[in-house]
Amino acid sequence: MYEPRSCRTGGGTLRIFLVRHGDADAEIPEGLGDEARALTAKARANTAAHFASLSERMGPIGLILTSPLVRTVQTSQILSFVTKHEGLLRAHRCLLPDMPVGAVEPVLAEHADENLVLVGHQPSMGALAAHLTGMQSFPKSVHPGTVIALERVESETSPHFKFLFYAAPGQQVLDVIQ
Repeated sequence: MYEPRSCRTGGGTLRIFLVRHGDADAEIPEGLGDEARALTAKARANTAAHFASLSERMGPIGLILTSPLVRTVQTSQILSFVTKHEGLLRAHRCLLPDMPVGAVEPVLAEHADENLVLVGHQPSMGALAAHLTGMQSFPKSVHPGTVIALERVESETSPHFKFLFYAAPGQQVLDVIQ
């Protein structure tokens, strides 16, 4: 009998996956702005394969939040399909390219018991990884399609996150970064 994997941590460990959207077409559609740029056909295929290779490692996902821009929504849809995510996929303005990293804090608090995927842009994803882990800056390039996995660590002062893995498309997954 099929039993869906639980996406709630139930007092367990919260994981957050920061994902930069896949490669977008360089051309802006006529009459529209940058927000309408879509993923290239090659990026759709490469992103799907990359996410499929990480699916087991990521485990169950409770919620996928995405910037409302076309390329991030498409990336989120691919990730949702490949990981067989049956939960919510929602656009959220805290992931827009010009939002400060602290704008995501209320979202993290609201969904503190769910494993989350946040799909956004660069430099926001690298800055958010640095912010959540207490680094001055994230030490790796956040290429299109990169996944940065973090895990909540409860401490006496406040919750913070530890680094789990870094996975850029076409590169070996790193469990340690320097």
